[in-house]
Amino acid sequence: MHIPADIDWEVSSGLTPYPEAVARMEALQSAIRDQGARELIWLLEHPPLYTGGTSADPAELLSRQFPVYDTGRGGRYTYHGPGQRVGYVMLDLAKRCKDVRCYVHALEGWVIDALGRFGVAARRAEGRIGIWCDNRAGQEAKIGAIGVRIRRWVTMHGFAVNVSPDLAHFNGIVPCGIAEFPVTSLADLGIDATLEDFDEALAATLPDFLNALAKAGTDCSVAL
Repeated sequence: MHIPADIDWEVSSGLTPYPEAVARMEALQSAIRDQGARELIWLLEHPPLYTGGTSADPAELLSRQFPVYDTGRGGRYTYHGPGQRVGYVMLDLAKRCKDVRCYVHALEGWVIDALGRFGVAARRAEGRIGIWCDNRAGQEAKIGAIGVRIRRWVTMHGFAVNVSPDLAHFNGIVPCGIAEFPVTSLADLGIDATLEDFDEALAATLPDFLNALAKAGTDCSVAL
């Protein structure tokens, strides 16, 4: 493992209810800022649900087959469910980088690097939020979502990467407001990987993510 001693790394088993996760993040966000609590990278799965970010358009919620939660993160509607690795990242940017765009750029880079360990040529797409790659039909498809909330320079929420979820569950929303592109997953790409395999890839690429944060304000490679 490549986890710094001053950051807690936690992997939850089973399915974590979304309200429980948000309550924990909000409490820890305050504790990090006010009490110097330890930072946390929390990896988990949720039961099937939809979340709406601050830019969510009600017209893009096509079905209420699963619970729907409003959330304070950025972005539009997103699906969470079994087989998807959700990463909640609780870091104090006041001691790392007071630069929101650099933080998001670094977070995207971390997910891209982890997917690269499985031979996936994942990438950013100009004008579109999230992590993208080509599916087996040669179409550009979304494999990961990014959504963050930063309060008093402490981060919460983070990313969601499709390892082996039921992709039909995405049909209840317009994922992140982008209707013209499909979603994909490692399993859909023909890659036999478990959540634990992806966790190992995240751990291996974590140092580069933290190093990218250290460059914020000097060279975070964000096109402004």
